[in-house]
Amino acid sequence: MGGKFRDLKLKAAATWLIFFLGPYLRWDGSQAVLFDIPNRKFQIFDITILPQDVWLLALILLFFAILLAAITSVAGRVFCGYFCFQTIWTDAFTKIEELLEGSPAKRRKLDKAPWDARKIRIKVIKHSAWLSIGFLTGFSFSAWFTDAYQLWIDVLTLQASVFIYVMLLVFTLGTYVLAGFMREQACFWLCPYARIQGVMYDTETILPTYDIARGEPRGKLTKGNVVEGNGDCISCNQCVAVCPTGIDIRGGQQEGCITCGLCLDACDSVMDKIGKPRGLIRYASMNEMKGIEVKPLHKRPRVLIYLGIIAFAVTGLLYGLTHLGTFDLKVIHERQPLFVQMSSGDFQNKYELKILNKTDKVMNVSISVTGTDNITTKGIREKMSLAPSKLTSFTVFLSIPKKDLKKSRTPVYFTIDSYEEFDDSTEYQSMFYGPKYLD
Repeated sequence: MGGKFRDLKLKAAATWLIFFLGPYLRWDGSQAVLFDIPNRKFQIFDITILPQDVWLLALILLFFAILLAAITSVAGRVFCGYFCFQTIWTDAFTKIEELLEGSPAKRRKLDKAPWDARKIRIKVIKHSAWLSIGFLTGFSFSAWFTDAYQLWIDVLTLQASVFIYVMLLVFTLGTYVLAGFMREQACFWLCPYARIQGVMYDTETILPTYDIARGEPRGKLTKGNVVEGNGDCISCNQCVAVCPTGIDIRGGQQEGCITCGLCLDACDSVMDKIGKPRGLIRYASMNEMKGIEVKPLHKRPRVLIYLGIIAFAVTGLLYGLTHLGTFDLKVIHERQPLFVQMSSGDFQNKYELKILNKTDKVMNVSISVTGTDNITTKGIREKMSLAPSKLTSFTVFLSIPKKDLKKSRTPVYFTIDSYEEFDDSTEYQSMFYGPKYLD
């Protein structure tokens, strides 16, 4: 059965093409989006996220979690009805089954029929199609974590790791069982979101709602006409027949409702046929059905709290992405001892420099130290190369003549300047320690 919500559902399902096609997008000669866990880095176009920037991933997870809560508070489980992979995959499996075996009545008849060449052919094609979708699901998931093109070569030539084959097997069988056999039962018994949705609703949440005042009392059509005194609901049960989870929305909001709107399409089509206005089942809030004024979103405290958290996450992400830089510098002062006086009378401090190259290319840098006159460095090369996406660590000694050291603590500044392909610099302030009698 068609309808505007069924069409919207199909368009929403198209967003999953990103999941299947995204790994094949190339950028600057490599995979555009790659979550390279073995090498501990995430590559997103020109952005490289290393373990030191993992807080960005935390903000991304926070953003999507609160976004889901905000959407649920406003419009119920629309994610389940329009975007959830279980819903989309189940629709695809059901469509294949319908094309090959026909309507539910024909499918039941085929299941009861003896096994002949025709039945075997239909069943083999159907289950092969299901398994193929499951395999593509597992392969597409794996392709986000390694080069997609190389993965095809490794899998087809049996050169992939055991982990890859296990992953493909798990996703293939998991998709096959969940979408092919469990279907809506996965929503009832396995999905945690279905269990917690109730605490996200309030009386202003928009949900598929049956207009009791208009529809009751129900009554069958008599010779094509509605019986006088009956409501607009003619007990055709089309809303139940099209519901993916098989609930009767006329009994009120229930755990199984995934807010997909298919019952709205079914009811509207029936209303068109009997000459009644649409909207017997429609998206509405409890307050609207009771005639209570519906508050705009900016006056709903729960929504404002969600939006505030989302704004915080987005702000943090934008700040992080614009301040990643090309490298990161940390300077660790040796604590034992804080300083050493050389035979020449000069004071010497020891430091551990840690430089992280955040790019995927070799970076050429120069290091300088400032802070006071006549600083002598040992262990610093004028020019050095940093390996891509690696942490380079080395020891540096600084020496300052006694006559130039005026205090027991003198700020010193380590500056890194990159040249050639990258043009960037960063500075780190540390301390040079001397004896306390200098104060």
